[in-house]
Amino acid sequence: MSMKIIRPPALRLGDKIGIIAPASNIKPDLLRAGAEGLRARGYEPVYLPGILDRDLYFAGTIDRRVRELEEMLERDDIAALICARGGYGSNYLLERVDFRKFVAHPKIVVGYSDNTSLLAAIHDRTGLITFHGPMVTKDFASPDGVEQSSWQNATSGTQAWNVPTPEVEVLKPGRAQGKLYGGCLSLLVASLGTPFEVQTDETILFLEDIGAKPYQVDRMLVQMRLAGKLDRVRGFIFGEMLDCVQPNSQDYTLQEVILRLLGHYDLPIIYGVKSGHVSGANITLPLGVKAELNADNSGASFSILESSVQIS
Repeated sequence: MSMKIIRPPALRLGDKIGIIAPASNIKPDLLRAGAEGLRARGYEPVYLPGILDRDLYFAGTIDRRVRELEEMLERDDIAALICARGGYGSNYLLERVDFRKFVAHPKIVVGYSDNTSLLAAIHDRTGLITFHGPMVTKDFASPDGVEQSSWQNATSGTQAWNVPTPEVEVLKPGRAQGKLYGGCLSLLVASLGTPFEVQTDETILFLEDIGAKPYQVDRMLVQMRLAGKLDRVRGFIFGEMLDCVQPNSQDYTLQEVILRLLGHYDLPIIYGVKSGHVSGANITLPLGVKAELNADNSGASFSILESSVQIS
C-alpha cells in the first residue's frame, strides 16, 4: 500500500527560512553571501549558533547537526529549511533523527548532493514531499544561482507546471507518468542494503552527479539494476552530469554509456536537466509528486502535474 503524501505549507515572501548544515562544514563568507541572497529574494534567513562548527570534515558533531535539524523543524516561526551545502555527513543523521517530527511539523526541506540521503529518507519514511534544489552557500550565494520559475512554482503551490528543458537531449523517446524521485546517483547507490534503501518503484527517476567517470556511472547503474531498483522505473531523467568524463582522449560520451546500459528498457530517457550539481541556475524539483515525461525527436517536455505544497 502506498504511503499518503504530505504536502508542506507553501512558502511566501517575508517568511523565515532556517539554514541547516547537516553535512560538511561551511565557510563564514559563503554563509553570509547565501543569507544575503535569501534576503534579496524576499525571505528572512535564520541560523543557529554553532552552524560554523567543525568536526573533522563535518559541520560540527552529529549531536549538533541533529539538534539543529530538529529544532528548526519544530519552530513554528520557520517556514522552510534549506541546506547550507553538501559534502559529506547527512547519512549520519538517519539513525538519529526522529522522522515522526517531519509528520508533526511538515516543512519544505531543500538540498542536493550529499543531502540526497536525507531527502530520500524523509520522503520514504513519512511521505513528505522534499525538494531537490538550490542550497545556501553555493546557489543562493550567487545572483544567478537559482532558477526562479521552478523555485516559485515548486514552493508557492502552482498546480501544474513545466520544468525548464532548454538544453536537454533526448536519448530515447517515449512517454511516462510516475512519481518524481531521485537525486545524486552516488548517494542513491550508497543507500542500497541499508534500512534506508531508496524506493524507486513506479517513479520517473532523476539521476545526477558530479566528477564521476563514465565507468563509475556505469558501475553505479549496474548496481542499481542488480539490486532491482530499475525494474519498475517508468522513465529516466539525467542531470547535467558536470565533469563526468574520463580525461585523456575519451572517444565516447557519457550519453553513449547510459544508452548502452538503459537503452533496452522501453522507457523515455532524457539528459541535461539542470538540478543539483549544475553550471548555472539551479532548478528546483519536488520529489514525491506526480510528473510526466514526454520525449521525441523534436525535444522533451517534463511536467509537474500537481502542487507540491499545501496552500492554506
